[in-house]
Amino acid sequence: MVRRLTYLFAAACALILVSQVWASHARAQDWKAQMKEFRLGLLGGENTQARLARYDGFQKLLQENLGIPVKLYPAADYAGVMQAIAAGQLDGAEFSPSAFAGAWLDCKCVGPTVVPLERDGTIYYIAVMITRADSGIRSIADMKGHSLAWADPNSASGYLIPAASLRKQGIDLSDGAYFSRTGFAGGHEQGIIAVLNKQYDACVTWTSGQGDEAQGFSRGALRGMVDRGMLHMSDVRIIWKSARIPNGPWGLRGALPAGFKQVFTAFMMDLPKSHKDIYDAIEQGVGIGYVPASMDMYKDLIELREAERSGNRG
Repeated sequence: MVRRLTYLFAAACALILVSQVWASHARAQDWKAQMKEFRLGLLGGENTQARLARYDGFQKLLQENLGIPVKLYPAADYAGVMQAIAAGQLDGAEFSPSAFAGAWLDCKCVGPTVVPLERDGTIYYIAVMITRADSGIRSIADMKGHSLAWADPNSASGYLIPAASLRKQGIDLSDGAYFSRTGFAGGHEQGIIAVLNKQYDACVTWTSGQGDEAQGFSRGALRGMVDRGMLHMSDVRIIWKSARIPNGPWGLRGALPAGFKQVFTAFMMDLPKSHKDIYDAIEQGVGIGYVPASMDMYKDLIELREAERSGNRG
């Protein structure tokens, strides 16, 4: 009798467990009734054809895993993605840290999910200022009276961090005050090309700061152009480097269903292990995976952007 009761109890527990699993699975799939497609924004900074080519395998794999259409929307600049997120026209994006901070300030409607992890265990990169190797310019002091190209007003390495650093040195960024002129090139690649073509004397851009400098380091705008045969590092000189900047997060609109966020985060965390070739394509370097991202990582950048907007630039 005792054995029979034990068996019936175990069977009942098993049924309860199965029902809970199915209920959990059903709840996890509820998001599909609310989302007919997933719209992913791609930040500017390189030509559209190259961006779409890098994300092609990712788009197909994500669509297969989600079971809904995944559409890619490359923007001409960072602001295009930020504005579309705020307007509800995009569901997510792989942000630069400054663009994420700006999008959050715009609408308080976006949150970070994961952030790329580098081989050395860090989740950072740096900004650099470069000139032509034959320009004779070797330092920030030498840049007085010369022209400087920013990459994008919503880029951490391409504007926000270099501008804040120069102001801390007492440099007035108004045209003619220190630099002969400044301007936005429209992206990192465009800024580097402008320097090579002598349209500007220097520009700021991003790089890992790790690996072989002669190859453009391990990842970043310089490395991307070296790999595509658009740049020889011997043609440029690095005259300034920033402190570490947190990698930009993959962010999602806060209003998206919780079940979708869980599925997307799990997909991203698994991607470097299950499809390393696709991970390497979208992250353009030697990263080894992702780690969960938090709002605390971008607190300082949010404060810098808020100060920039208010005119209190320090």
